[in-house]
Amino acid sequence: MKTSESQASESQDSLKNISVHRRWLRSPLVLLTLLLLAGGGVLTWRMLTPASDSPPEMAQGMPPTPVQTAPLRRGKGVQLVQLLGQVEATQSATLRTQTAGIVQQVLVEVGDRVTPGMTIVILDDADQQLALAEAQARLAQERSELARLEVGTRPEIIAQRQAELRAAQAREREAQDNLRRNSELAQEGAISQRLLIEARADADAAQAEQLQTQATLAEATAGPTREEIAAQQASVAAAVSAVNQAQLTLARTQVKAATGGIVRSREVSTGDRVEDNDPVLTLVDSNELDVFLELPEQLSGSITPGLPVELAARALPNWRQRATISGVVPAANATSRRQLVRVELQNPPPNLLPQMAIAGELQLQVAPNSFVVPRDALVQRGETWLVYTVVNGKAAEIKVNLVADMGETVAISGSQLQAGQPVVVRGGEALMDGAPVQIAESTTKQES
Repeated sequence: MKTSESQASESQDSLKNISVHRRWLRSPLVLLTLLLLAGGGVLTWRMLTPASDSPPEMAQGMPPTPVQTAPLRRGKGVQLVQLLGQVEATQSATLRTQTAGIVQQVLVEVGDRVTPGMTIVILDDADQQLALAEAQARLAQERSELARLEVGTRPEIIAQRQAELRAAQAREREAQDNLRRNSELAQEGAISQRLLIEARADADAAQAEQLQTQATLAEATAGPTREEIAAQQASVAAAVSAVNQAQLTLARTQVKAATGGIVRSREVSTGDRVEDNDPVLTLVDSNELDVFLELPEQLSGSITPGLPVELAARALPNWRQRATISGVVPAANATSRRQLVRVELQNPPPNLLPQMAIAGELQLQVAPNSFVVPRDALVQRGETWLVYTVVNGKAAEIKVNLVADMGETVAISGSQLQAGQPVVVRGGEALMDGAPVQIAESTTKQES
């Protein structure tokens, strides 16, 4: 049995131990060590514990996000595509010279209006005047000869030819008589053989002259043949053609406009030397204009004539005109590498000029199998487009394809989309898949 003294001693030792233990626990270093050990244990437990698919209790306890939904419906939409281009003149003509010469006068300036048949340039015509005078003289000569042939030989000419024949016959008789006398004298040895030869030559020449004169008389008496008259008529026709050509060349020294329009450029000035077919002026018809617009690359090959387009020009802020695509150019522009479409303008405004910049708004019908929703219903996550529907009070994301951007609305498509399906149209920007939502307002009619 312990004595009272020993029991008192044990009680005092216990009190001392408790006091020392409490002082140790109150040490700051010890407290920090215990906190670190406790935190590490909790972290180790979370790392070793498998994560569950369900959101944390704190997330589950968050209040639902208020959203507005609308039933998904198919609708007819129009996609607006902005196009750029420029105005071109439908009718453009380059006037050229048709003869060579020196430019004497230019009668129009850039911007002037030209009417058909109007003289625009005058060339020096001295050479052409001389050529015309020569051609006219040749024609007069050929016509005179034709008239002579058609009338026939005059009586006085025939009488002259007869007198020439008689004279030739007399010279022949004289030459023959002289030849006979010389032949007799040569046989008698009175003259030399050389004189006999000369007498014979004179007789032959006289006979030839007589025959020629006789033929000339016969020709004059018979008159010209039909062949001769036809040949001379051909010569007259050639001379007439030469005169006409000279007159035409002279007329071409005055360059006239074959068509009307406005002078866009002038290529010659007074004093310039021009050759045949050199350009003089370029005319454009401002009453007939075409607009050429460039298509975005994604629309190449998909645009057909007849689609509506609305035109506007910065130079004419109060002008807008609706038109339709008249044609599609089957080639890309050499500069932009984009396909062009042509829009024919009917009754263009007077201040719309060729080479002006112009903008077009192309209206394309959206594919009928797509859904049309407000722009706010579409959410972008990186390169992916999403819409949210509501399933059992939670947001469910659906991946979609953006078919067309139509301004306030967009056209979408997707394999998970169904007509009548509720789609979040307001409040979906901050939603996540599975987040609780509260439908604050639901619309039954959707913009289309």
